[in-house]
Amino acid sequence: MVRKFTALCLTFLCTFSLTAGTAVGSASSSTPEPAAKPNWPPNQELPTFKSPKKLDVADVYDAPGDIKLLFGTLQGIVNRSEPRIYLIENQEEGRFAWLNDLDVPYKVHDDYWNIFAAYKQEVKGIIVYDPQVPDTINVATTLAGLKDAVVASPELALKLSSAPYNLKVLEDLRGKFNSRMKAYTWQFEHLWNQTTHRMLIGLSPDTSIRIPPGMPASFVTIAEEKEQIRDASNRAVYNLDLSGQLGGEHVYLRFDDAFPQDGWGPAVHQVTVKADGQEIAQFVVGTSDEELYLYDRHNSKFLEGHGGHRFADNGSYFVYEFTPPAGTTQLIAEVDMWNQYKVSAGHIRPLSSENKEPYAYLRDYAVANKAMVFWLDSNVPEQQALFEQIMADVEPGTPYLGWFSNDVEGEFSSVEIASRYGVYVLAADWFSNLTVFSGTKPKYAPLKPAAEPKLENKIYVTYVVTEGDNFQYNQHRMRVMWDDPARGQVPINWTSSPLLHEGAPALLNYYRSTATENDYLIAGPSGAGYFYPNPWPDESFAAFLRDTEKYMKRTDMTIPYVLNRIDSENVPLSPQKAAAYEQQYKAPGIFISYEDRYGVEIIGNSLPASTVRGISTAQDGIRVLEEAKAQWDGSEPMFISLGLLAWSMMPSDVVELTDALGDDFVVVRADHYFSLIRQAYGLPKVK
Repeated sequence: MVRKFTALCLTFLCTFSLTAGTAVGSASSSTPEPAAKPNWPPNQELPTFKSPKKLDVADVYDAPGDIKLLFGTLQGIVNRSEPRIYLIENQEEGRFAWLNDLDVPYKVHDDYWNIFAAYKQEVKGIIVYDPQVPDTINVATTLAGLKDAVVASPELALKLSSAPYNLKVLEDLRGKFNSRMKAYTWQFEHLWNQTTHRMLIGLSPDTSIRIPPGMPASFVTIAEEKEQIRDASNRAVYNLDLSGQLGGEHVYLRFDDAFPQDGWGPAVHQVTVKADGQEIAQFVVGTSDEELYLYDRHNSKFLEGHGGHRFADNGSYFVYEFTPPAGTTQLIAEVDMWNQYKVSAGHIRPLSSENKEPYAYLRDYAVANKAMVFWLDSNVPEQQALFEQIMADVEPGTPYLGWFSNDVEGEFSSVEIASRYGVYVLAADWFSNLTVFSGTKPKYAPLKPAAEPKLENKIYVTYVVTEGDNFQYNQHRMRVMWDDPARGQVPINWTSSPLLHEGAPALLNYYRSTATENDYLIAGPSGAGYFYPNPWPDESFAAFLRDTEKYMKRTDMTIPYVLNRIDSENVPLSPQKAAAYEQQYKAPGIFISYEDRYGVEIIGNSLPASTVRGISTAQDGIRVLEEAKAQWDGSEPMFISLGLLAWSMMPSDVVELTDALGDDFVVVRADHYFSLIRQAYGLPKVK
């Protein structure tokens, strides 16, 4: 509540230009020398931008997508020489949270067009994308970086090519391509040799429009599971009466997660709808018949299990649209479903996330660094071939910033392919203002020491927050979790990215300066970047770890959390890869995998590896630890690492979990955890 009040106060104050001392409405464009560009010596993983001196702030949070895209590419051109534009396009952690922590003078402009007018002289023209082929947004972004241009929709291009802007259209991509593959093949053949090969950028060309939170106004809940059921034991065909929503042209049936905090939402296999006893719709999910009625899939997923089912966990949901005949008096949906369902129905057409729009995140960074932007599905053979062709054309140790299509399946297959070519991933497709944060400087507060407990016959537990491979998590969700008043009451290991040292030092400055002795930062998967060790070529792996060890040391993230997958399955580290972690990162121990089990293995008789047992609620953790205690005879210490799902748990949940434990349990930081393991197994202490 304090943060919301602060943000409102800042909005009021900034509107009256308190932070800048000059009138809002006129941006201050001081053009640096044209040759200026980010500093990127060979020994750096990421480029360093100049330090921002003052910032013109455009609040585009509620702006249309093409406006966001326009300003994201403008920001890349302008900030390439010196960071001067800051975009407010996210409010998860508070609109002004990071902006104020930057400690740089800024002006928030009532009209973002004033900012465009002030900096338009640094723009050489316009690249027009084709709305009929969304992937031309990415090709246009690549061209914008090469030609010092902004990307515009056809409508915005008309505005910008007229007075008072009078910008020239440099490229018009309308009608040039008729498919994703043709757009990216042309880009690879004609633009790749002009772009930097020191980074790759993977961005979806568009995103779903923002849907207001909560249930749509006309929707009412008609069925809800009251127990946290995860094993399909409540599977049945449920008769749902939709008659109360008759009267309009359509009726909408929506499925939500009844317990969004734990990720076991509704699973639906088949739907049959009858109007006055006559069947008007019948389908099994995952078929073409389902597509006729699927109005909004909103991040729901389809899996083959149980005969095929669509599920929606956490904040995801899905909506079907049915059209009953005129005069229908009774409408019944027969739904084969299970797990934690919450079903609602309505008669007024809601907004749908199937409607897409462009966005700005990370595009400033792509444009500023003249990187090639693409979006290829590694699970589609034709697209995978081009994806691999690009990967094969860069040196081992090249970063891929952004993300992948097809969600989890896309993540597993794409990270494995990237790893095979020695490319590591920095999830950053929702990172905002990276050209500004890359200009901040490291000023890390010293780590706060904490006394290490004495080794006894106890159950030692350590908590590992997930998602630390993820730059945007560091910027958004981690800040929300970090600001929980319960943080600091119990030891928590926060996975993070050591490459914040170059990409966004201001974020790491904040976390280090506000950390308690119970907050311990460790490296997210799988060290300095997200990769799978086993698929990485042996000949370059040790060298990559050796080159990136300096980031682990400088950020004090000396303990890595490792994910290692082949064919989407967690696999043990090969002896060579395990030895590389021990010798190059000098790790006292590693966390590995995210499983439904826990345990400690000593790899090569010298490296402790603790398997992370994943949990998504405090109740999950209590159950796991109670089961562990029941199997423990108390004759020797036991060690358990719990992986806290970052999207569903907060420090207050961890406090609840810890308070439920008895005297046989001791919760410790990761450094103490591995020190105690080494003592228990008779291994030498790592200095």
